[in-house]
Amino acid sequence: MAKIPINLSSGTVEKQKDIVVGIDLGTTNSLVAVIDQDTQQPVALADAANNHVITPSVIFRHEDGYFLVGDAAKEMLIQHPEQTVYSVKRLLGKSFNDVADFESEYGYKIINEEDDRLVKIKLGNQFYSPIELSAEILKELKNKAEKNLGQQVSKAVITVPAYFNDAQRQATRDAGKLAGLEVLRIVNEPTAASLAYGIGLDREVQKTVAVYDLGGGTFDISILRIEDGIFEVLSINGDTFLGGDDFDRAIVLHWLASHDIEEKCLSANSLQELRLLAEKAKISVSNGFSFSGKFMEKSFTLSDQELNTLVEPLVNKTIDRCKDALKDSGLALSNIEEVVFVGGSTRLPYVVNTVSAFFNQSTIENSLNPDEIVALGAAIEADILAGNRRDLLLLDVTPLSLGIETLGGLMDVIIPRNSRVPFKAGRNYTTSIDGQVNLKISVFQGERDKVSENRKLAEFVLSGIPAMPAGLPKIEIAFVLDADGILKVKAKELRSGVEQSIDVKPQYGLTDKEVEQMLLDSLSNAQQDMDYRVLHEAINESEYLIKSTEKFVVQNRHELSKIEVSEIEKLVSNLLTAIEEKDKEKIQNAQDELNDFTKPFAERMMDQTIATALKGKSIE
Repeated sequence: MAKIPINLSSGTVEKQKDIVVGIDLGTTNSLVAVIDQDTQQPVALADAANNHVITPSVIFRHEDGYFLVGDAAKEMLIQHPEQTVYSVKRLLGKSFNDVADFESEYGYKIINEEDDRLVKIKLGNQFYSPIELSAEILKELKNKAEKNLGQQVSKAVITVPAYFNDAQRQATRDAGKLAGLEVLRIVNEPTAASLAYGIGLDREVQKTVAVYDLGGGTFDISILRIEDGIFEVLSINGDTFLGGDDFDRAIVLHWLASHDIEEKCLSANSLQELRLLAEKAKISVSNGFSFSGKFMEKSFTLSDQELNTLVEPLVNKTIDRCKDALKDSGLALSNIEEVVFVGGSTRLPYVVNTVSAFFNQSTIENSLNPDEIVALGAAIEADILAGNRRDLLLLDVTPLSLGIETLGGLMDVIIPRNSRVPFKAGRNYTTSIDGQVNLKISVFQGERDKVSENRKLAEFVLSGIPAMPAGLPKIEIAFVLDADGILKVKAKELRSGVEQSIDVKPQYGLTDKEVEQMLLDSLSNAQQDMDYRVLHEAINESEYLIKSTEKFVVQNRHELSKIEVSEIEKLVSNLLTAIEEKDKEKIQNAQDELNDFTKPFAERMMDQTIATALKGKSIE
């Protein structure tokens, strides 16, 4: 129900403030958070149906073209792996060549459409970009926020791994736009995490902090100096293809080898079943329990020692990145005063022990839920951008160097990596041929000397240069990197004033025209999409109600008469029939009938419980 603010003194209805939400668009799970207006603390928003704050980053495309997102989609992973997409974040801003080595790991089909375009995913007879599918996750989070807050949400802060490049950041922004969100800021996940812990909120405290962020699909390490409310990122490093998914993959390969099973002999359904079993094993062992499960009539086990051995090379890769980040920051290990853990994969005891030993820290800051921490920090940054607090300032850095191609295919760096953003830099160039009137400018991102080893972001031509002898024109090329880490480039011939500028749109992203067409498509199908969403939300709520009712009957059968049990079973059957018929009106009516009939029983059981508890006691 929507909350309407009323000014009691004047009796007028006040205009509601724009709410800016914080979103953690994760590889495995996603969350949306906001600042609670009463407590002024960040809170992750829950789903009304099951009270879950976590939305699995899983998308299922039904054969009729509609999407399911979250828990409902995750249930389809084994039944319909070819129609169910997970870990889509790993594909953002990627070409087919970037992910070709990992294609066999997915149950869905990745398409090599064009070498210089974003990878596509085939679902049924349709092709989708990772941006479109990520937008479906963001739509689900937007919808969750609007239901919780009782008002429309159109602005957001979205977090990304600190080591995301320009293409991946642009892809994230495009996904937000496609979901109907104005993305006010792209924030690095480790920076958001440090905000959530409140590090730096006490302006008297000065600290140098390492944020170790190991999620489902990505790893980041950030070194931050926090002083007087300013969060300054000194260096970042990481790997956008390293995380919990790889731990699961290591377990799967270990099991296949130990049972002499060839992966290529397994169906997509079987691979998904085994992958989910590996994830379950990892979680069980990480919580201190041994694991034993069944697959293809065979017994699969995992011990803590086996898990440690399997993840050791992967965790060591993160330690190597930590060493690089320390080197870039110019600090020694002894300068790190606190280590903050972020991401669900940091729950593994082996990760905790290895990282603690490397940083010489007896304790690690992991008091907050590692799944929620990034979203909570994003909500704080959203509150800052909404103008509600002015005591904090984030100074992030760019993860990779930016430059242009020069003669010989060499990379000339204009903005070095770990430069603080926003940032502006320029350099002067000239022509190499007499009478040259056009100059092609190719923009790259990366750390290699040869541009062929780096990521090409854009290319444009500065035309209309007055014909002059080689070396005489004076051409200034300026790079402007905004607070989101997204680049704009300007080229100007200083003698004539001829200039050309572009907003860099990576070759691996969507064009403005494509985004516009997708938005038009979503608007034209808005009613159908809404009807579908309402129906499936009703189905989800009904299934949850049925489970709760059946559990109640089992636990309290001795207190219910046979007639009451029979009537409950009849009403549950009616609701199941309505679900099968996919009739929203019937579902709602059947829900109400079941709720109305069982509500007195719940109250009766509660009265009996209280009476039993108070039996023989006096109330003064």
